[in-house]
Amino acid sequence: MPLFIKNMTFKEQVAHLLNQALEDRPSIFLIDLSISDSYKIIVTLDGDNGVALQDCIDITRAIEPNLDREEVDFAIEVASVGIGSPLKLVRQYKKNVGRTLIVKTEEATIEAELQAADEEKITLTWQAREPKKVGKGKETVTKIKEVPYLNIKQAVVTVNFN
Repeated sequence: MPLFIKNMTFKEQVAHLLNQALEDRPSIFLIDLSISDSYKIIVTLDGDNGVALQDCIDITRAIEPNLDREEVDFAIEVASVGIGSPLKLVRQYKKNVGRTLIVKTEEATIEAELQAADEEKITLTWQAREPKKVGKGKETVTKIKEVPYLNIKQAVVTVNFN
């Protein structure tokens, strides 16, 4: 084990090894790293093109043999973000453009297609039935709404089994 790792905390060692492993895989990115009091390491990943089982194995192999089990008895779990998991990073929104999201804000819950995502906001579109402007009855209208990330309480990709 490299000497400089000896001077780091256990979490710093794991984070360092994880960052090194992710540098070699630019399409994969970290969603969450947690280490419990009993030293269970949980790494949650996402990828621009998804995360394959082999990616999880490779990340595990980049971390596990470089930690000293004599110092800390640990367990490690590396997994991809699950279906229905809330989006956390701008990069996740960008990779899901064109898909349907359920977005919760302070004001409303909107199920809509993610049309665009930039560094500050997302743009959603959906169809709604509204009263006609002239005459009786309803008509279908296309709604467009920009939502700043700061206003999003939760956003989840919906799964269609059609």
